[in-house]
Amino acid sequence: MRRRTLALVVACAVTVIAAPSATAAPTHIPAQAAAGWLARQLVDGDHMVTEFGGITYPDQGLTIDTVFALAASGTSDGHGGAALTWLARPENLGGYIGTDGEAYAGATAKTALAVQVRGGNPTAFGGVDLIARLRSLQAPSGRFSDVSAWGDFSNTITQSLAVITLGRTTAGAPTKAVDFLAAAQCADGGYPITLGAPTCVSDTDATGFAVQALAAAHRPVHPAVTWLVGRQQSGGGLASGPGTGTPNANSTALALQAFQVGGRPLPGLRARAYLLGLRVTCAGPVADRGAIAFDASGFATATAARATPQAVVALRGRPLATLSSAGSTSAVPTLAC
Repeated sequence: MRRRTLALVVACAVTVIAAPSATAAPTHIPAQAAAGWLARQLVDGDHMVTEFGGITYPDQGLTIDTVFALAASGTSDGHGGAALTWLARPENLGGYIGTDGEAYAGATAKTALAVQVRGGNPTAFGGVDLIARLRSLQAPSGRFSDVSAWGDFSNTITQSLAVITLGRTTAGAPTKAVDFLAAAQCADGGYPITLGAPTCVSDTDATGFAVQALAAAHRPVHPAVTWLVGRQQSGGGLASGPGTGTPNANSTALALQAFQVGGRPLPGLRARAYLLGLRVTCAGPVADRGAIAFDASGFATATAARATPQAVVALRGRPLATLSSAGSTSAVPTLAC
């Protein structure tokens, strides 16, 4: 139960421990500088942590987000590889995807995607065939669900990650899985975070993920992208949930990825400008330079560690369906000042 509760924590403190043997490489490219900052947040150079109730725990999900960001930036390859090695350890992998009869669909899909991004074999990772495990969690309806004594926490993001991940395999994403995701669309064009709810309420983040998944499966995404455009605020940012609150980097980054795959360059440019406006520049403390704050309220390491990974992937224009670490360098960038 503790692990499931931790997965729902939004605002968490991240312990900052500089990665060992990091070779600095000054850069003016915002996404690369942000990726370098992320690499330096990795504890022991290979994983992220979360503080909850005064106790620090390893954070596999955030570690994978960092792997995605490093791959998108084309830098810090050694850190990306070390993170995947850390994740493959039985105590880390089992604690995330489930063990002893527990199986979490979203975590399984996300882990398999990280292995694919790193060019590994997701059918033999840490002694687990992640692809077979993921397919076993698909119901006849096409929905991917958790098998857990604590309940089913799967949602639209789970379904989207599963479609993206399986779409990268030779067999491709199951048609029923893609159909199920497409059918979850709300009347206004967006997608809900909760599947099967009595009332369909569109959610910014869920829609961002769904658009990426459906575009990769060659399904129509125009209504969903149009809904996101309607949620974009005057400064270019988007808020979470129904998109009516304060804009933030995470939701804006997911929308930017949807604008990119959905062919909406002007909203994309506005979203990009919003993200760049949240950077810690040369005027900020040396240790924070390059990072991207969660929102305009100011910089905090804990929330920046969650905002920066998604922002980097979006700023580099790397869809999850084709994201790869191939060709990455070992250099760990710093913001050139």
